[in-house]
Amino acid sequence: MAPYYGPDEPSSEIFLERTFLAGDLICGFGYGIQFVMYTSCVIYLWQQRKARAQSTFLLAYITLVFVIETLFIAVQARTVQLIYIDNRNYPGGPWAYFLATQSLAVNVIFYATLFVITFLCDCLVLWRCWVIWRADGRLTAYLITLLPGLMLAASFVMGVLWTLQSSQPGLSLYSALPLAYGTSYYAISLGVNIVLTFLIIIRLFQYRRTILRSLPPDHAKHYVSIMTVLVESAALYSVFAIIFLITYAVNNPINQIFLGVAQASQVIAMYLIIYRLADGRAWQQDTFSTSQDLTTVIYDGHPQTAMSLPDRSAESFRASLSGTAKPFGGDDRAVFVVEKHDVGRLSNRRGNGVPGHSP
Repeated sequence: MAPYYGPDEPSSEIFLERTFLAGDLICGFGYGIQFVMYTSCVIYLWQQRKARAQSTFLLAYITLVFVIETLFIAVQARTVQLIYIDNRNYPGGPWAYFLATQSLAVNVIFYATLFVITFLCDCLVLWRCWVIWRADGRLTAYLITLLPGLMLAASFVMGVLWTLQSSQPGLSLYSALPLAYGTSYYAISLGVNIVLTFLIIIRLFQYRRTILRSLPPDHAKHYVSIMTVLVESAALYSVFAIIFLITYAVNNPINQIFLGVAQASQVIAMYLIIYRLADGRAWQQDTFSTSQDLTTVIYDGHPQTAMSLPDRSAESFRASLSGTAKPFGGDDRAVFVVEKHDVGRLSNRRGNGVPGHSP
């Protein structure tokens, strides 16, 4: 039998430390994904900063989130070093040192950055819900988001209390009072996300029925596909947050793993939304209204004769010549939905002598 060189702490504490390290590893893995997504979003938004005022705001927003996330990962790495290297001989072991030093700046920053990131991401989902319901009018959007907004304000208060209590000397994330505050905070925060997720899903499926009646599937899928619904509603985070909340409330050590997964998935969900916004495929407040009166190319019975190319926006739209024709006005003309693709193809065809005129 091989000699035992492990620590003298109880097996339950050993398991707790293993999940602590596993959670840090998952956060580091998630940070790598976030770095790639942040870079992609920055490239898109930087190119559009002059054309869209919103791009500058979103660029500042994701940069703020990325800086805070970087600080969050840095203090996690520093905490691991302090626990397992710099103070490895602390009486009672590494976990005893961690519990006894919660008031250190590195731990206070850990709780503060975790709270701020969660709050900022919740704000983004609330804003997206408002935008998606905005097509029915500002009053409707405000009424729909009133309850989630109040819940978000309550989660902010509970999050501040949780952060302050968790960083008190002699207390920790898993002490009785911080655990109570933390459970309440995450329950409210999760409740906000669940409510917003269902509100977004309900509205998108309402749009889906209308859009599929009037648009070709290739165009409609950008707005009403299952993947679109999952991304726009940030459902990715809600799933893992539920698992974390359950394991945290019962004080199961495995909650540290799901804390890392939930935290990383929330930021990744935020970047997915921003990426769709930057790529021009996300829902805007006027998406639904314009989808009913989309730019069209009308052919007078012959697919090579462009009759008109109306454009209601400041952007250049491109006619998809492979679009699906549908009846228009009861006559034999065909309407092709104009998408943001191949504007050059249509222009080149005009330049080569194809009859037609632009608005």
